[in-house]
Amino acid sequence: MPKTISIAAGRSTQLGATFDGDGVNFAVFSQNATRMELCLFPEGGGEVRIDLPERNGDVWHGYISGLTPGMHYGYRAHGPYAPAQGHRFNPAKLLMDPYAKRLTGHPQWNDALMGYTVGKEDSVPDPRDSAPYMPRSVVEDPAFSWGRDLPPQVTVEQSVIYEAHVKGLTARRRDVRFPGTFLGLASDPMLDYYTKLGITAIELLPVQAFLTDRFLHEKNLTNYWGYQTLGFFAPEPKYLARGKIAEFQQMVARLHRAGIEVILDVVYNHTCEGNELGPTLSFRGLDNASYYRLMPEDKRLYVNDTGCGNTVNVDHPMVLRMIMDSLRYWVEVMHVDGFRFDLCSTLARVDEGGFDRGAAFFDAIRQDPVLAQVKLIAEPWDIGPGGYQLGGFPPPFLEWNDKYRDRVRMFWRGDAGSVPGLADRLTGSALQFDHSGRPATASVNLLTAHDGFTLHDVVSYTKKHNDANGEGNRDGHGQNYSDNLGVEGPTRKKGVIAARNRRKRNMMATLMLSQGTPMILAGDEVGHTQGGNNNAYCQDNQTSWIDWDRADGDFLEFTRAMIRFRQEHPLLRQKLFLHSRERTVDGREDLFWWRSDGQPMAQEDWEDPELRALGAELRMASGTPAYAETEEAIFAIFNRGPARDWILPDPPSGMEWDWRIDTAEPERVGELVRGTVGIAGDSVSVFVLWGGPE
Repeated sequence: MPKTISIAAGRSTQLGATFDGDGVNFAVFSQNATRMELCLFPEGGGEVRIDLPERNGDVWHGYISGLTPGMHYGYRAHGPYAPAQGHRFNPAKLLMDPYAKRLTGHPQWNDALMGYTVGKEDSVPDPRDSAPYMPRSVVEDPAFSWGRDLPPQVTVEQSVIYEAHVKGLTARRRDVRFPGTFLGLASDPMLDYYTKLGITAIELLPVQAFLTDRFLHEKNLTNYWGYQTLGFFAPEPKYLARGKIAEFQQMVARLHRAGIEVILDVVYNHTCEGNELGPTLSFRGLDNASYYRLMPEDKRLYVNDTGCGNTVNVDHPMVLRMIMDSLRYWVEVMHVDGFRFDLCSTLARVDEGGFDRGAAFFDAIRQDPVLAQVKLIAEPWDIGPGGYQLGGFPPPFLEWNDKYRDRVRMFWRGDAGSVPGLADRLTGSALQFDHSGRPATASVNLLTAHDGFTLHDVVSYTKKHNDANGEGNRDGHGQNYSDNLGVEGPTRKKGVIAARNRRKRNMMATLMLSQGTPMILAGDEVGHTQGGNNNAYCQDNQTSWIDWDRADGDFLEFTRAMIRFRQEHPLLRQKLFLHSRERTVDGREDLFWWRSDGQPMAQEDWEDPELRALGAELRMASGTPAYAETEEAIFAIFNRGPARDWILPDPPSGMEWDWRIDTAEPERVGELVRGTVGIAGDSVSVFVLWGGPE
């Protein structure tokens, strides 16, 4: 830091703290502030406050020569403290730069973090300095020697997504250096594991800096999942082994070299500042009325479509710009390959209205040449009015499909009348997605995700067991469509264990045989359990960390085999929807539904609530470009009922059915059959058409 500090006007064009080789330009947005102080924290201690000298529109800015990366800083914003008018300025509060590229840590909970005097609602400002309890923003030069890093650019139809938590994935790996960090996630043992598993992308739970809520802190719990964002540009400090943002870039580069994409779960719909009684850490103190959507009739209160206390005001152009700048930063500077948008419906609300697929957020995303190159995935719901919008998002968005999850679970649980729901999900959930030119791959098919039971718990628990969360087991989903197969939780009964293992194979096979984009929850492939906790958001411990020492090697190998089978058969990865009528290839339909007696499914069969089995013959959809290697058909039998004989469709002359998968006998490697075959109860069998005229 120079001995004497002089500040020049600088530039308003690039927000944040930007190092140019000679000094640092500081620029921060606030529409309603009357004065903006830059606070520097040199190594020797103390705080140096400097007024930003220029305001261009609503951007306050200044330039200091001689400053270098590593300088700690923050802001103090002056303006009216008038909650009823939506303003909560309090210069006693040190504020984090919304564009900070690194943070020194996390806020330490203290009443001084509150902009108001605790105990007097929020009408009286608190005069105490929050700086002793606030992390510092850090000036960074994010330049990184990428070498020849190239994004894998895996097509959507080839994608198999692996949802993982940075810490939970490796915290219990004995062979990983720096477990629980970005470096550990991309270590050699993990890269070898991913490639053998066959996944093409890792979708990381939030890695942007986040906060542990005070109510969790007071219960000695932690915000494990990370859905309380503090900074949209800064990597989570806990995941940096050496405190360098280059560690994230190194992780991405190593994953790319292994052919694996990186997708970030991002939370732009709300921030960690909560409702009107939450802390003043950044956005609230810089310009509450601009950053957040406030209740029209009482601007003291926040619109809460997210269920997290506040809602980010995407309607404001500078707030939308911040989100777009953040997305481009993670693509251009950090080289990520896509994003999954938490509560994406919230980002598409116009003014005080409902969901609008033509909202400014979508327009901004879709026209952006940088973001056009990456994968975009929506969580298609929030708790606001009309917030459930599965299938309602515009191209090129993919969407998490919870209906897929529920209908597959219902079928394998044996629910009455569940066969039609299974058929819909096997063929890309066409009712939701077959419109507006959207491909079948728009449906992200999942059996489980971070939010809910693990796959092992789906077949081991009928009820949720969330007592460790300290909320009296009231939190988490009440309807899980799960089945313990006779015993709640762990058991030594061999019959129950065998049934659970088969049920998991059935569900994983269903996932890999379905049209759409499959997503696996990390740990499911090795039998990870959370002890029946279906809302482990606060369990930063062995409840959530994958126990690799107890990995189910047999199910891991089965999962690998199913991923491999999907990748070997383009027919399963078709972008065009399959239909049983009016869509033909060479005069043939591309989808047939069969009964066990060899007859086509009739309307009365679909309406039979006791039906427990379905045969699906899949062919290449009409209009699909020719492939160098394509089988003419795959025939899959999904049998939730008892063992039965099944008459296979007659193959063309000179051809037979190759029995490639049988979840009742997973060691089956191929058997040529025709006519009637015996199908085990509670199983999936898959046959591939083989042979042809010589």
